[in-house]
Amino acid sequence: MLLLEEQPLGAIVLDIEGTTTDIAFVKNTLFPYATERLEAFMAELAPTAEGQAILAQVRAEVGDADLSVEDCIAQLLAWAKADQKVTPLKAVQGMIWDEGYRTKAYYSHVYDDAAAHIQEWHRRGVPLYIYSSGSIAAQKLLFAHTIVGDLTPCFQGYFDTTTGAKVDATSYENIANTLEIASKELLFLSDHLGELKAAQQAGWQVRAVQRPGTADFPPDLPSIKHFGELPIAFSDA
Repeated sequence: MLLLEEQPLGAIVLDIEGTTTDIAFVKNTLFPYATERLEAFMAELAPTAEGQAILAQVRAEVGDADLSVEDCIAQLLAWAKADQKVTPLKAVQGMIWDEGYRTKAYYSHVYDDAAAHIQEWHRRGVPLYIYSSGSIAAQKLLFAHTIVGDLTPCFQGYFDTTTGAKVDATSYENIANTLEIASKELLFLSDHLGELKAAQQAGWQVRAVQRPGTADFPPDLPSIKHFGELPIAFSDA
């Protein structure tokens, strides 16, 4: 049996940005690369089935079924520059990041303690999942091309904004239902106070991750500075 401070633990769900991965990598490498490539990339993608699906999502998002291709691309670019967590934008960013990884334009950052414990927890049979605002495709790409190698075999599944907003307690209820694990047996690790509060509201166990540069968390919120501080116990009982 897996325990966290004597409470049963069925799985660990991890945020990415600011939790497993330095925000600077996402902010200074991934997002600028995607924004710079977005217009040309979408112009090439638009005639394809994938491109048409994204354009349809943009039109649905803004409530204008007649929005031109050029205006759809302009809207995607505006969302990108405003760092909006909109599903069609996340899908396009994921495709562009795939291009960057394939061409070895960059490798993704993972904190040393996160990489080590993700691998160790996986080795010991801990079910691990990711819940991030980035698309599932982008999540898989990030963990497949890290500075320490491919970590995707360590994860049993991924969740993104199609599950719901990360600051909405219903999203965490949806994840618990999908995993068929009681909310009280799920642990969420994140650097975002709103996400942690939403997970708590849904009945999850939480730990705030205090990385360098992260704002201080309220004293009543359990927090850790690195994954090694998690009091996980492995019992044969």
